[in-house]
Formats: sequence, structure tokens, C-alpha cells
Amino acid sequence: MNRKELIDMLSDKTGSSKADADRNISALIEIITGALKKGDNVALVGFGTFEVRKRAARAGRNPSTGAAIKIKAAKVPAFKAGATLKAVVNGTKK
Repeated sequence: MNRKELIDMLSDKTGSSKADADRNISALIEIITGALKKGDNVALVGFGTFEVRKRAARAGRNPSTGAAIKIKAAKVPAFKAGATLKAVVNGTKK
């Protein structure tokens, strides 16, 4: 599903206009992005948690030349699915 399809489904599900659905999705993305940028987690009970994880510096290889390279430490966004979402996806809960 892409963003347009999500907007269409949200619009149909809520009875709102597609423009309102688009603004709502944009606002949600901005809120989650802002919270992660500040280092906060966003927990949606039953769905999952958006969080920032620290990835340590490490050695890697250039796949085309095989030369060793240094990969810098980084912060990466991550999503951890909640128990309810996992159960629905696995078909154990409706």
C-alpha cells in the first residue's frame, strides 16, 4: 500500500475528504518524526512503538572493490510491533 492508497482508505473509513485524510496523515508523520528527532519514543498501545536506536561504528567492505571502509556510528529510526499487531498478522486474533 502506498500513501495515495492509504489516504483513499482513511477517507473512506472516516467519511472525511481526501484532503482532510492527507492532512491527518501528514500531521501524524510530522509528530512522530519530531518526537524521534528529540529522542523520544512514540508508543501506540496495541500497534507498536517507534523508537531511535544507536548503531555503533563498525568496519565494512566496499562491495565493488572489496576494500575495507569505516562506517560511522548513527542513530536509526526503528519500529517494534506490539503484541496485538503481531497476533493479527499471524492470524491468532481478529
